[in-house]
Amino acid sequence: MESRALAVFAEVVRQKSFSAAGKVLGLTQPTISKAVQQLEHDCGCLLFDRQGKKFSLTAAGEVVYQRAQVILKEHERLRDELAGIHGLERGRLRLGLPSLGSSLLFAPHVASFRRQHPGIEIELHEQGSLHLQERVRAGEIEVGVSLGPVPEEFDWQPVSDEPLVALLPAGHPLEREASLELADLKDTPFVLFEPGFSLNAVILDACRMRGFVPVEAARSGHVDFIIALVAAGLGVALLPRLIVDSREQRVCTVVPLRDEDLRWRLGLIWRRGGDLSPAARRWLEVVREGVG
Repeated sequence: MESRALAVFAEVVRQKSFSAAGKVLGLTQPTISKAVQQLEHDCGCLLFDRQGKKFSLTAAGEVVYQRAQVILKEHERLRDELAGIHGLERGRLRLGLPSLGSSLLFAPHVASFRRQHPGIEIELHEQGSLHLQERVRAGEIEVGVSLGPVPEEFDWQPVSDEPLVALLPAGHPLEREASLELADLKDTPFVLFEPGFSLNAVILDACRMRGFVPVEAARSGHVDFIIALVAAGLGVALLPRLIVDSREQRVCTVVPLRDEDLRWRLGLIWRRGGDLSPAARRWLEVVREGVG
């Protein structure tokens, strides 16, 4: 039973398509089919229940897929460890970055890492912090990014600590205030992020601590659209100062908040006590050097 056949089989399951798996792996569909057939021969049973162009896993296929993921991860770890011995000339960095703020905080570090270690393949996953926590927990990525505080199962390396500011549409009764408290906005609808963003929990928990639940005007996973919705008069939004200051044109009124607990504390996370690959350990160093 070859690891290559296991890798092909696992990719077919993930992509739910032989042709799509071929595109990901750079292989022809006949090559994909042959590898799966060889694996079925080695296992002595069918792994897919084929129904025309559609297929599903058999009971044996489910078992093989679960074990294949473990075996392939161990193979990948072995390659990464050997690459570390040879000065990070080869290997893979499985990295999760947040949808909010990565262009400002992490793009320079990714470029720096790439320049220093061009032989390392960087596998990027961009999602909200809560989703990234799940992927780190499941071992799908080695290092992610999340807002603090994080669960005790993760180790943490701080990257940024920014206050939140309020974005108000033109004509809002409080637009001329020098600063605000969160409670001042309780009667105004909020434009929030999608549920996968930890920033939502920070904002909603802070509102509840002040005795109100904000009316949700809308949710989005894109900061530019959130700003546009505020500018259109749909409601108010809270964003990290760094994100707002990076916009060249101000289409909303930006007012500082006096609430000291409303901050965007962002950091790198990985499984506590986990044995990180050399590439992941080097990534932590690159970010630490850049932040310092």
